[in-house]
Amino acid sequence: MPLTPEEPQIHESAQGPRVTPAASRTAQTPRPVPGPRPAAVPRPGRPGPARPAPPAQRAPQAATPGPASAATTAPSVSAAVPQIQLIPASAEGALDAAEEAVDLLLDTGRAPGDILVLTTGDPHPWAAHELSFGEAAYWAQHDARDDVFYADAVQVKRAAGRPVVVFAANGGPVEATATALPVALARAGALLIVCGDPQQINSVLGAGV
Repeated sequence: MPLTPEEPQIHESAQGPRVTPAASRTAQTPRPVPGPRPAAVPRPGRPGPARPAPPAQRAPQAATPGPASAATTAPSVSAAVPQIQLIPASAEGALDAAEEAVDLLLDTGRAPGDILVLTTGDPHPWAAHELSFGEAAYWAQHDARDDVFYADAVQVKRAAGRPVVVFAANGGPVEATATALPVALARAGALLIVCGDPQQINSVLGAGV
């Protein structure tokens, strides 16, 4: 059955796969590259002074009481089938939608290291910045699991599972979504949030949810 957009919300459940789509959004103006982190820390295996600080990553905020705080109840990747949430968005607005989803997850108490963000088109500014220092340092941050990690969807098989995976279908070849989305579902321990065209997403996941 196709996924039908409803009121926006982000929550998690271990009762099998289901979809809680959010309200449609129009394309938004791409956000500028975030500012510098509070302090630059030398990466493992890179001798000498610290390199310039990458774009900022948000620190988790105090959990907000109420139903939204249920996002804090799954501390690690589990064997349960993750919940799927669809946030309708154009290719131009998918990355902004993904960023808003990450903001909400952090605001409700989800740890940054619990979140993996995948993009099918242009990379997130953080990923582009960190890759400029080399693949080894970039993937060392993935292995450290101490922050939100952003990666190209074509690299999803290399990424380890995390409790929450946010998938932004922000352009790129159609095959990129069709190939990477099922793997992203397998990597999500509790929740998969997909930001993109509902018709395209339904064609990939609709028959399996």
